[in-house]
Amino acid sequence: MTADLIHGGALDHMRAAFPDSPEPWIDLSTGINPWPWHIDTLPNTSFHHLPTRTAYNACRKAMANSFGAPQDSLVLAPGSELLIRLLPWVIGPDRVAVLEPTYSDHAQVWQAAGCEVIRSENPLTIADEVDAVVVCNPNNPDGQRFQPAELLSIAEMLARRGGWLIVDEAYADLDPSLSLAPYAGHDGLILLRSFGKFFGLAGVRLGALIAPPAICSAMQDQLGTWPVSGPALQIGARAYDDQVWQSEIRQQLRNACQRLDAILARAGLTVAGGTDLFRLVDTENANVLWDKLGRAGIYVRRFDQSDRLIRIGLPATDSAAARLAAALNP
Repeated sequence: MTADLIHGGALDHMRAAFPDSPEPWIDLSTGINPWPWHIDTLPNTSFHHLPTRTAYNACRKAMANSFGAPQDSLVLAPGSELLIRLLPWVIGPDRVAVLEPTYSDHAQVWQAAGCEVIRSENPLTIADEVDAVVVCNPNNPDGQRFQPAELLSIAEMLARRGGWLIVDEAYADLDPSLSLAPYAGHDGLILLRSFGKFFGLAGVRLGALIAPPAICSAMQDQLGTWPVSGPALQIGARAYDDQVWQSEIRQQLRNACQRLDAILARAGLTVAGGTDLFRLVDTENANVLWDKLGRAGIYVRRFDQSDRLIRIGLPATDSAAARLAAALNP
């Protein structure tokens, strides 16, 4: 069964592959916050009418304030994945260096657009040889972090040649000090932000491009008049304004990650990296461990590029944590 290699979250495929596994399944395959921001009642108008420019601007303002970026540097979209797929139509580089490993979408999209893609464990070191560099900060799945000063230096170097540094900040809400959002609008710098992971509401489909005015304008043309649904705009505006919740959930995620580390250590597993939403485990045979957990009704993420790596998300409850601990031990 290889459907799980495409992405996490394919719980329907897992149930089909392991029909005798105990219910309820525990899905630890995605790096999504298991304690989502609470959605209050939404006004009926957000469902009954086309999204208004007022709602769009309210959400954009809340996001910009949360990121520390100028409001006019943001373009909203139904998730960052669509922005990734549209970027080749907006900037069109010839040679692109992409961090490896990271989200596979990045390399696939540029390759499909006819670009020469160079995969590198540190693409910053070859920035002078390419037209664009793509990194995720902090990275998925290993949690690698790049310091803002280093990234800004690369962006400036690329800008002098008309190039671009593209930083996927899908997990930057976990550690805002890593974000380049305060430098939004600088030449050569494009940022991608995702709502669903940190806020635990992946189904809302909300993301943002942060870039100089010309890039924002070109992306807006690609997205059209109503790129984000009315309910998503309402939820995003309220969630990004809720700074108290954001501060509290960061501490909760840190504490939960420490508990997960303890479970993994007692099972004799080595943590090879990660963020406060997931841990990357290095094990002798990842497929065997994945199968063992699958038979216990626990879904974790494995990778086609390595037979040693497993990514494990945070158990949402004490009972889920206990089931994971029992399944990991003989």
